Amino acid sequence: MLYSSQNPTRLEALKAAFNKAYPKISMQFVRGTDGDLNPKIEVEKRTGKGTADVHMVTDAAYIQNAAKSGQYSVDVRGPAFDSAAYDRAKNVINNKFFRTSAAVFAMGWNTKAVPEGFKDPKEMLNEKYAGKIGIVNPQGIASYVDFYRFYEKNFGPTFLEQLATFKPRIYPSALGVAQALTSGEIIAAPGVQPLVAEVASGAPVNWALPKPAWGTPWYTQVLVAAPHPNAAQVLANFMVTPEGQAALNTGYASVVKVEGSVADASEVPLPDPAELTPDKVKAYQAYWESLFLKR
Repeated sequence: MLYSSQNPTRLEALKAAFNKAYPKISMQFVRGTDGDLNPKIEVEKRTGKGTADVHMVTDAAYIQNAAKSGQYSVDVRGPAFDSAAYDRAKNVINNKFFRTSAAVFAMGWNTKAVPEGFKDPKEMLNEKYAGKIGIVNPQGIASYVDFYRFYEKNFGPTFLEQLATFKPRIYPSALGVAQALTSGEIIAAPGVQPLVAEVASGAPVNWALPKPAWGTPWYTQVLVAAPHPNAAQVLANFMVTPEGQAALNTGYASVVKVEGSVADASEVPLPDPAELTPDKVKAYQAYWESLFLKR
C-alpha cells in the first residue's frame, strides 16, 4: 500500500507498471494531501497498526524532521539505489528518505489567443492580457507560498504587485488553471503544471518552463509500521528504476532520465521549512490577499 500526494493518473500508471513487473505482489494506493496523510502515518506508527507500507510526501518540514529522527522509516535497500542512473549521495537523506519525483510549474497559454507563447513570465505583464491571466490562490498552502516567493525573487520584487494590476482570475488549484486555459476562459498563466497531457490530446494550449523554474520534490520512505515490509522494499526499489520513473513522471521532473519527464528532479531543492512555518504562511496569505482580493 502506497500513500501519496502525487497525481492519481501517475499513481495509476505506477500501479500498472509495478503489477506487470511483479504480478505476485498486488499494489494499491491511497491518494491524499500531505495534510491528510502525514497524521495517518503517525497514528499507524504509534498504534502499531499499519496500513501503509510506503509513503510519498512533499512536506519539507516533515521530510527533514522524520529523516533526522528516523522513527517512521526503515533503511532503504535495493540495487536501483546504487545504480549509475540514480545518484544515491545526492538523492537519499539519512538512508531513510529517497527523492522520487518533483512537480515543476511552467508558463501556460492558449495557442488560439497567444500563438507565439511566452519565454519569460514578465511578458504576461501587459495590458492586453488584463483579466485573462489565471493564478492559484495559495490558501495557506506552503508549497504555493514558496512558489510566489520564488517568482518575487527571480522575476522581480514587484512582479506580484504588477501582476495584480491586471486583475488575474483566481483558481483553487493548478488543475483549475489548466482547465481554464483549455476552455479559453483565460489565455495565460505564469504557473501551471506542464501541459503534456493536454497538448497530446490536441487541446489548444502549450507550455514552457521559465528560467529558472520553480519546483517541489517528492521524497519517499519505507515505513516502520509497514505490514508488508519486504514487498515495500521491492516497491521502493522499483520506483527509482527507469520503468518506475517513467510511470510516475510523465509531465513531472524525474530523478532518473526517462522519456516524458520535463526536468531533472535532482536539481529541485527542498524548500526551507524555517521560511514556511504556519505563522509565516498565514502572514504571506494576508499579503497575497491584500494584492489580489482587496483591490
